[in-house]
Amino acid sequence: MKLDKSILKSLPKVLLHEHLDGILRPQTVIELAKEAKYAGLPTQDSQALADWFFRGANQGSLGKYLEGFAHTIAVMQTEEALERVAYEQAEDLSEDGVVYFETRFAPIFHTRNGLSHQRVVSAVLKGLERGRKDFGVHSGLIICAMRNMNVSLEMAELAVDFRARGVVGFDLAGEEGGYPPKKHVDAFHYIQRENFNITIHAGEGYGKESIWQAIQYCGAHRIGHGTRLIDDIAVADGKAVKLGDLAQYVLDKRIPLEICLLSNVHTGATPSLAEHPFKILYKEGFRVTLNTDNRLMSATTMTQEFAAAAETFGLTLDDFEKITVNSMKSAFLPYARRCDFIYSVLKPGYARIRESARSK
Repeated sequence: MKLDKSILKSLPKVLLHEHLDGILRPQTVIELAKEAKYAGLPTQDSQALADWFFRGANQGSLGKYLEGFAHTIAVMQTEEALERVAYEQAEDLSEDGVVYFETRFAPIFHTRNGLSHQRVVSAVLKGLERGRKDFGVHSGLIICAMRNMNVSLEMAELAVDFRARGVVGFDLAGEEGGYPPKKHVDAFHYIQRENFNITIHAGEGYGKESIWQAIQYCGAHRIGHGTRLIDDIAVADGKAVKLGDLAQYVLDKRIPLEICLLSNVHTGATPSLAEHPFKILYKEGFRVTLNTDNRLMSATTMTQEFAAAAETFGLTLDDFEKITVNSMKSAFLPYARRCDFIYSVLKPGYARIRESARSK
């Protein structure tokens, strides 16, 4: 069965790793900049702006990749702007076949105009809830602490305060080199004591030690990216021949890896799609998931990530179903809701697509 773009778009998808400040529509950036009287944008033309973000992000460096966020964050400083961005995220993802997504952001970046962290989070949740009502796409919010700031405990407490209102987990993001996860161990111990969910960016801009710390010091339930786990796997002729202790642990404990193929090429986490460790990890049975990271910066969608995986690694419909079920199994949702999504939405959705392909 040939997986063309229209079939890939129609597949029900689950997205676990996407940043709220990395997914704005270019036109929205321009309109919000006007409202905020922000004069820093390089252009007022939406297509040229989209190209500018992509060009800046696609330089093989995480530091360079992160520079575009100065503009998106600058225009996300009011409750109205935050709510709009979250609402449009739900709309855009629903049009791309996403049935459940988790979005993440760092509230500390959105307080320049005097908003409290609580009001920032409430505004985003309001946008997501409106998106659920209008487009039927369910979502959860993940609160990020930043590696280079010492407010992680405060952010952890904020995440737990909002757990009954739609916050589903806690993350550590930002430049990895020089900012190890274990510096934030108090925040993660607090989250663990509260029986809450942890995902940590690790093994994207730094090696396997970062992944090890995220799991063994900070108790990560999922790993954001995890690309450099391949450093702990001996590979010969494109096949894994021996797993190190860390890789074996991640495999055995079913720790999900939030893989973002195109973004990993853009940030230099992998030299090319063909060299991405995804294929080896998937073949060995690691719980891999496919994600977008930042749709604006990487000029991507879930459909494009699926297409890249299909073209580069020869994935089939069965593979995408398995990966999507992996994603839902790994979602920060109660067990019963995950099962309901798998058996009421995902499996029937894939069955319908198989059926319609057979009847053509």
